[in-house]
Amino acid sequence: MAQKESLKDLQARLAERLKLAHATGESAAWLAVTAGRGNYLLPLRQSGEIFSIPQWHVVPHTQPWFLGVMAIRGTLFGTVDLARFIAHAIGAGVDSLDDLQSLGDETPSVITINPAIEVGCALQVGRLSGLRSGQAFVSSRDATAGAPSFFGSQFVDAQGKTWQEINLQTLSQSPQFLNISA
Repeated sequence: MAQKESLKDLQARLAERLKLAHATGESAAWLAVTAGRGNYLLPLRQSGEIFSIPQWHVVPHTQPWFLGVMAIRGTLFGTVDLARFIAHAIGAGVDSLDDLQSLGDETPSVITINPAIEVGCALQVGRLSGLRSGQAFVSSRDATAGAPSFFGSQFVDAQGKTWQEINLQTLSQSPQFLNISA
């Protein structure tokens, strides 16, 4: 119950920050999340709602990163473990995937992809890290050579953390992402 309340508090704080940013002219562009060992930026226009981890139903004979199907408010969503999918997409070995399970993410959450993208998918992330605008970063660079097509720019914040932008529209159209069968 406490986790449900803290998620509601977080959503309220995020909504308040969005209102404040809009009123002051500062625009938040991303929802910052951590998944596995990575820091990611999800474009707000491509992101949907945030939920605590609901129960999902496992689908047999699927990729290890596909967690299953869940119902949220009467709508079915395929659920993807973002950290495991990215490890798969960049060609990380099985050992890397096993390491992700031992990280013990603090408060896993699920973020739906914006319904306008018409994909019916949700991403499990380890921790929500708030909203970010371009002013939150001291430098940026293009995605590294050979990176998946859905990787956008990389940003470095004042603490030296690197954040990888994920284009959710491109991700949702990626053949790797669409092929869940094992």
